[in-house]
Amino acid sequence: MAINAGNSFRTRDKLSVGAQTFDIHRLEFLEKQGVADLAKLPFSLRILLENLLRCEDGRFVHAEDIRALANWRPGAPEKEIAFMPARVLLQDFTGVPAVVDLATMREAFQRMGGDPKRINPLFPAELVIDHSVQVDNFGNVNAFGLNAELEFQRNVERYAFLRWGQTAFQNFKVVPPDTGICHQVNLEYLARVVCAVPCGTRVEAYPDSVVGTDSHTTMVNSLGVFGWGVGGIEAEAAMLGQPSSMLIPEVVGFRLHGRLREGATATDLVLTVTEMLRKKGVVGKFVEFYGSGLSSLSVPDRATIANMAPEYGATMGFFPVDAETLAYLQFTARSPEQIALVEAYCKEQMLFRTDQTPAPLFNDTLELDLGAVEPTVAGPKRPQDRVPLRQAKSSFTKVVEGTPAKHVAVRNNGDSFDLSSGAVVIAAITSCTNTSNPSLMLGAGLLAKKAVERGLDTKPWVKTSLAPGSKVVTDYLQAAGLTPYLEKLKFHLVGYGCTTCIGNSGPLPEAIGTAIKENNLVAVAVLSGNRNFEGRIHPLVRANYLASPPLVVAYALAGRMDLDLTTEPIGSDPVGKPVYLKDIWPTPQEIETTVRAAVSTGQYSKVYGEVFEGDAHWKSMPIPKGDIYKWDPKSTYIKLPPYFENMPKTPPALADIHGARVLAVLGDSVTTDHISPAGSIPVDSPAGKYLIAKGVKAHEFNSYGARRGNHEVMMRGTFANIRLRNQLAPGTEGGWTLYLPSGEKMSIYDAAVKYREAGVPLVVIAGKEYGSGSSRDWAAKGTRLLGVRAVIAESYERIHRSNLIGMGVLPLEFKPGDDREALGLTGHEVFEIEGVAALAPKKPITVHVKSADGKVKTFSAIARADTPEEVSYYRHGGILQYVLRQLL
Repeated sequence: MAINAGNSFRTRDKLSVGAQTFDIHRLEFLEKQGVADLAKLPFSLRILLENLLRCEDGRFVHAEDIRALANWRPGAPEKEIAFMPARVLLQDFTGVPAVVDLATMREAFQRMGGDPKRINPLFPAELVIDHSVQVDNFGNVNAFGLNAELEFQRNVERYAFLRWGQTAFQNFKVVPPDTGICHQVNLEYLARVVCAVPCGTRVEAYPDSVVGTDSHTTMVNSLGVFGWGVGGIEAEAAMLGQPSSMLIPEVVGFRLHGRLREGATATDLVLTVTEMLRKKGVVGKFVEFYGSGLSSLSVPDRATIANMAPEYGATMGFFPVDAETLAYLQFTARSPEQIALVEAYCKEQMLFRTDQTPAPLFNDTLELDLGAVEPTVAGPKRPQDRVPLRQAKSSFTKVVEGTPAKHVAVRNNGDSFDLSSGAVVIAAITSCTNTSNPSLMLGAGLLAKKAVERGLDTKPWVKTSLAPGSKVVTDYLQAAGLTPYLEKLKFHLVGYGCTTCIGNSGPLPEAIGTAIKENNLVAVAVLSGNRNFEGRIHPLVRANYLASPPLVVAYALAGRMDLDLTTEPIGSDPVGKPVYLKDIWPTPQEIETTVRAAVSTGQYSKVYGEVFEGDAHWKSMPIPKGDIYKWDPKSTYIKLPPYFENMPKTPPALADIHGARVLAVLGDSVTTDHISPAGSIPVDSPAGKYLIAKGVKAHEFNSYGARRGNHEVMMRGTFANIRLRNQLAPGTEGGWTLYLPSGEKMSIYDAAVKYREAGVPLVVIAGKEYGSGSSRDWAAKGTRLLGVRAVIAESYERIHRSNLIGMGVLPLEFKPGDDREALGLTGHEVFEIEGVAALAPKKPITVHVKSADGKVKTFSAIARADTPEEVSYYRHGGILQYVLRQLL
């Protein structure tokens, strides 16, 4: 953001670093004026304060906003402020619909008399294609090439569209497929930490900040970069110069001290932190880590913790810049000039931490002795459900209680074996959380080496995969001589991308899948990811556990979840001698020695020197030309969405909601995966039937995630997760509901169509933590396109609540003590929602509920449009409509 601010506090100044001079807003000038006491402000709020100083414009940011933040103390009254990020990060699942929306806005803007070229990212927007590769092939040296080939065949329309976007829009770059995961690429290359931006003859310096269309954008908080995940619609608004409206957040301080003990990994640490913070309750808050323990954690260790902020519910998991940050920037081949700027700027602005730095004030604190962390997994269906490794067997035994103990004889690929509940059928080293950490990845390689040397092998029913977040990982595994051992255990490279963690685990071998399905077995996946929600990893796998990369290899060797790896043998050597996990677990010294020998700065220089190049597939694709996208009516991937159809230049007045029916009654912890799945499209689903009617063969369906540029597929896939339980249709699982008042059972999509034809608005009722999980804008877009006007829930996860507002859906929150059961709501009633016409932030809204016998119940709910800006978005029918009208 250019330094064209009002400068009410006269903080504009110069900073010289070497031979270069930068324009900055100097925070210490606020102290000299008695406006702030910086040492008492959390580091994260110091960065936010600089953002307000730099962006003061009298419209979005006012002098009183700066004063309120500068005077922040725990317990201060709520205050709305506007934050403007320096850049936007996108991945392809969420990035494609974002670019579709920008292309649609160009068309609508031209239709309304504007210049379409004005619809353009104003700040750097970088998209990394990382969510589309699927594990179709595994366990052989050709797996990567075959999967990459299939990826291009399936996604050529999407990729050509993104290449068009790269040429049509300014400030928009694309990292081609098969390169890495957006968060790892961000950490290792894209992150600036301090931005240096030319503005005329001057160069401005300010802290790097980012919003990303993936909830794990927080991974870069480990470098002291300020930012978090948002929905695609909010990211698009940011690209178009619209700030993020937010309340000054509460900041929870998390003190770390001591060191991790032998056998404990950064993954064990983050699963412990996630459990602690979920219990604490940090939704919508910043978490800032402090204390002497930070000095014993590398940036990759910190990244593992920061990455999972969405899992512990925080907006950010922030680590201030310190000496370790500078060392990491040097190690990952950032330029000496950039590192010098980061050091000088952060020290000058009181943004640099040492062990002697006094702890700032926090709204609340908690602490952890790193030495207390023990080996851990999390599951079977939530990241916060931590289970100590020593209790994993007994914990899983409870999962399968009451399940018949069937043993099914299976023949697959020349192997014969018995399959039963508890079998680990997927073991995946995958996801941004852990593959950015050389200690964890080389630890997995060293464990594989020791296992091979002891004569152990992966069980034949396990689908194995290695999907790193960047090519640097395969370079250092090769340099350490560990690749052959991983491959001996069938952990061959399958792709550089999210794969299993996003649901792109690919099909199980047919014989194994059939055995699971026909015998209702509780199969298990173990993955080094961050997400293990129901139905996400694979439709046939009901128990999913998060674990460190070395433990993923260990469970592939064991082949079972109902085994205590801390006391029982993991297998036997060729002469029948039992081998235990402790026998093959690498020591911290072995891991550290291997990291020092195998990982080099030159690997980062080589990989990121060609990061935007792409392979022959990418370079040879034909690209559509022109400022306005030429929509192909036959495309089943990219379609012109209806958001701006018949949109008037002035928004109509808000109105109350009358005669609404309930589309779904949902329980607690319903995730955005439940609302808008990313994985496979069933043939007999509304989306599958649509694709078949368009001539798409079942094997060409790809995934919901890959089809996000087509609203027809996505609205049919809304509430279509096979594990969704709609209590309005008891005894069902999947996207089913009752059409009322007749009570006829049908798919949620078909019911929504019938309601739309009858002119009936819709409501969704839900429990606690509604919309937790990924920053999935389609969970809100699909909800709106189905005709849902309001959601009434006990509580919301931050991003999904924001996305609902951004799509013109009103999130209402039951008052404390109220919920569906306390109010006796069945979902069969007719709803009247009063007070919407005069909506204000957090306004109490009156809801009248009329049952079939004519009785009326009335209760009050809180409108979770939290700020005046969010009320404006809702008034315009959504954030994109709001931005479009502002540009006219």
